[in-house]
Amino acid sequence: MSLFRRATLLFAVLALAACSGLPAKPEAKTLHVMTSGGFTAAYNELVPRFERDTGHKVNTGYGASMGAAADSIPSRLGRGEPADLVILARPALDALVAQGHVVAGSQVDLVRSLIGFAVRTGAPKPDISSVEALKRALLDAPSVAYSASASGVYYETELLKRLGIEERVKPKSRRVLSERVGTVVARGDAALGLQQVSELLPIEGIQFIGVLPAEVQRVTVFSVGITVKAREPEAARQLIAFFRAPAAVPTIVKSGLEPAPQ
Repeated sequence: MSLFRRATLLFAVLALAACSGLPAKPEAKTLHVMTSGGFTAAYNELVPRFERDTGHKVNTGYGASMGAAADSIPSRLGRGEPADLVILARPALDALVAQGHVVAGSQVDLVRSLIGFAVRTGAPKPDISSVEALKRALLDAPSVAYSASASGVYYETELLKRLGIEERVKPKSRRVLSERVGTVVARGDAALGLQQVSELLPIEGIQFIGVLPAEVQRVTVFSVGITVKAREPEAARQLIAFFRAPAAVPTIVKSGLEPAPQ
């Protein structure tokens, strides 16, 4: 075969491959995500794996599920900060749907979260294993810190009332904005701290002492939704599927969360 014929054949093969409809390698995208604290520990471990597996890049903004703090997710969206998807407590996510920030029907539950308490490392660990023990611990504590998000809203609007100690405990309770409750406790600025278990466990300088008794526990479901202004909705759906995959379960459980039912 002449050199000319070999070159012609090679060109024909390449042209056929180009027109054959074979899938091209997916284009790498940049995703913008806003996530609240409850899912953060698992999120921070899972996202680098997603980036490695897909080639996509994920830019993250952190903030509370609710409230008027400047860095809360509702405030960020209200200012028009870019986001393809948001991860936060389900009631807050549904509120964002109602406000027109998140696509209706895009919500997917990711994890279930329990509320717990912590004290500073080396401090006495009060018993909170029963409702009566919890009441004593809160009454005896010189100060209590709680978050501005879902767990804190429950504490200040329902829990203290249910325990019948609101008038005695609320005046010595501090609502923490734009900071982890565990960090406040570790500094010694509060004797007892209440927050989602997954938000307490990663903090150095504190001891986790347990979850609320079942009778007064409040399970928070953290969910994800795609925003109406998402620029990369398909990549966002890939990330949601990654969080829901069986391979993500050990990381979720290690962070103090339970995977949501499929």
